Amino acid sequence: MARTAGRLGLHVFTYNSYQSLIRGGHTWLKLRISEDKVDNHGDRLNVLIALNQDSIERHAPEVEPGGSIIFNSAKLSCDSSLVREGVTLLPLPIPELTKDMGRLLPVMQNTVTLGALLHLIGFDVEITKALLSDTFRHKGPQIIEQNTNVLGAGHEYAAGQAQPLKGLDWNFTHKRRPLVNGNQMIALGAVAAGCKLFSAYPMSPATSILHWLAAHSEKVGMLVKQAEDELAVVNIAIGAGHAGVRAMCATSGGGFALMTEAIGMAAMLETPVVIVNVMRGGPSTGLPTKTEQGDLNQAFGASQGDYPRMIVAPQNALDCYNTTVEAFNIAEKYQLPVIVLSDLLLAEHRSTIDPEAISADVPIDRGEWATELTPQNSQQGRFRRYALTDSGVSPRARPGAPGLMHVSGTDDHDETGVLISDEHTNTAIRRKMHEKRMKKMDAVLRDLPAPELEGPADAEVTLVGWGSTWSVLQEAAAKLTADGLKTNQLQFKYLYPFHTKEAQQILGACKRAIVVENNYTGQFERHLRAESGVTIADHIRRYDGEPIEPTWLVERVRAVVAGEPEDLQVTEAEAREMGYHYVRLYQKDKTRPGKVERLEGGEWGEPVWNVEIIGRAELEPQGNLVIGRDTGSILAWQPREAGIEAAQ
Repeated sequence: MARTAGRLGLHVFTYNSYQSLIRGGHTWLKLRISEDKVDNHGDRLNVLIALNQDSIERHAPEVEPGGSIIFNSAKLSCDSSLVREGVTLLPLPIPELTKDMGRLLPVMQNTVTLGALLHLIGFDVEITKALLSDTFRHKGPQIIEQNTNVLGAGHEYAAGQAQPLKGLDWNFTHKRRPLVNGNQMIALGAVAAGCKLFSAYPMSPATSILHWLAAHSEKVGMLVKQAEDELAVVNIAIGAGHAGVRAMCATSGGGFALMTEAIGMAAMLETPVVIVNVMRGGPSTGLPTKTEQGDLNQAFGASQGDYPRMIVAPQNALDCYNTTVEAFNIAEKYQLPVIVLSDLLLAEHRSTIDPEAISADVPIDRGEWATELTPQNSQQGRFRRYALTDSGVSPRARPGAPGLMHVSGTDDHDETGVLISDEHTNTAIRRKMHEKRMKKMDAVLRDLPAPELEGPADAEVTLVGWGSTWSVLQEAAAKLTADGLKTNQLQFKYLYPFHTKEAQQILGACKRAIVVENNYTGQFERHLRAESGVTIADHIRRYDGEPIEPTWLVERVRAVVAGEPEDLQVTEAEAREMGYHYVRLYQKDKTRPGKVERLEGGEWGEPVWNVEIIGRAELEPQGNLVIGRDTGSILAWQPREAGIEAAQ
């Protein structure tokens, strides 16, 4: 479906919500299609394709009036009480539609529902048939014919049963747009930048960088190494950088924790390396398949002591490509580690890009190199690998270059690499060598574009964010402005070194600022205050594993402006989700949440939600689940004969 939209010249963003297990659990994918560029999945639902009963129960209430629900009527049903007024049902008798097509795999029901969806939203079914032919070419003409036939069956049946959705007057340009995700673009950026070694240990959500580069390694001329653990991963990459090739490694927070000592080693050896941390919910194993901006503090605290490095957080899939190229240039020009902070939202969720936006002809800056021993780079016949220079950058040499042999130790050292901390620590050399390394940071900062305000200059509210929240802040600001509350946005991409002066000037002129981030403690807000002295009183934070959505953010901005205190009580939707967790755990999914009632007081010591639990098949009440609105605790399970009234 997404690729069909891309071939028609539309823009797409997909959000895939899946669980941390090989098979099973509640899994869903949301597809947003627009004539304009979109970089988040929004928060509206017009069509639901339900492939199991659980999906109908959970998502049918979200479908907006004028929308539709598609499902296999031979296996599934939709309780009318779940459906809003104005939503139409499109049940597909899939066995009947495909009975004359021979033996079909059960998975082909997906293609039948896809055909129905194409009719509802007014897409050309022939475009999708061509895509199916491309996709299944390697499986032969029989599989292609089966898929195109069942697609046509779904499309034809839907055309006879339902009208297309209103208001979808598409402007099809037929400009082909590729569908990519952030991990792919990081991998492509590494290829364009001339990376010759990539090392990794599989850890979601960074693993698909490894998958893509391994699949294309011979074609692009890159050595891809899956190591035994993240300790080996980062040391392999640093070793390759020391040997003179561009090298990168990737992991998530848990793996990054194992890399931290080696990152400091790269800084001490003045060896370039690019390290990608694709953040997920933490701490520890945390939420392996959910997003969070929770590793900023970890990136600042990687290794001990003070050392030069760059920390950068790309803003969208295309920016992942450009940022990776830039990371290699900064790493080699200034001989330091660069940490790229992506997250699961950027890494795995696909969006369309304009093909001309990706250029293989990217700038390459490999920094200063020494190729022979000269009077200027030697001391008593020894190569001054760590020469004390005005810029802080010392020309480096490839190991084995004639006349340029030198020591690279993790102890601090003099200009030729001789250690200064063995028999007697030389404080004077230590001071000047430390200053030499750190003075690189001033030059790095000059190379990085400063943040700029986006939106109306006279805004009443400024939304401040970093990294992947860029798109949702932009959309929320536009919504608020359109509704009468002028709002602009200040997004930070470069986190270290930090544009202190620019942050002070911009935020000092803002009327009211709100920091928005995907973590609990406000890690960027604290960093902003530490680096600039700017204190922002208001903040909006999300830390439940899901990304920030535009309308969700708009509502919270309005609450902040109105001075309303943050409400941390369990919402009705959250109580329902807790009910699903309970029935999965204790009732083997034979029941589901029904009506949810809000009750005050009583014997529980806090206001509660009374969640009715009903049978999945017969829809008869089975009992009540009592959930504390303050604590979120499951306070009681009351079988049908007890009832919450008797308990109170």
